[in-house]
Amino acid sequence: MFEGTVSATLPKAEFYGELAMQARSLFAGESNRIANAANLSALLFNSMPDLNWAGFYFLTEGELVVGPFQGKPACVRIAIGRGVCGRAAETRETQVVPDVHAFPGHIACDAASRSEIVIPLQTAAGELIGVLDIDSPKLARFDNADRQGLEAVARVFVETIRD
Repeated sequence: MFEGTVSATLPKAEFYGELAMQARSLFAGESNRIANAANLSALLFNSMPDLNWAGFYFLTEGELVVGPFQGKPACVRIAIGRGVCGRAAETRETQVVPDVHAFPGHIACDAASRSEIVIPLQTAAGELIGVLDIDSPKLARFDNADRQGLEAVARVFVETIRD
């Protein structure tokens, strides 16, 4: 049984380094996308302070479809280009949104969400798999250090999947 914890009091670079190591440990010997997404969403939700949603949307037949997550029930399908997740998928760039209410076209699955970060998931060949979506009830919860750290954790996830 996995018993790892990451101290949220660490400096962000160290915190995300530890988080990436724990993700690697969780993924050891497992290549199933759903299993690894489920474990990673739980690890993120339980390790990162001030979150109300952490999970995945996978690209399926031209749209994003909800995958494993932690938090309240979510929107099932998101069109490419729509909302923060759709924008990340369309641009293939991480979206850091300090105030979701100021983001044109924001999709509110949980009214408590105030800020959001969405990391596109791409293979080494540049194929879009989906996005990692993390929401917070705190304004401006995510910064550049979070972006860098979560992009590194997302790469660990993408490197493990084979299906």
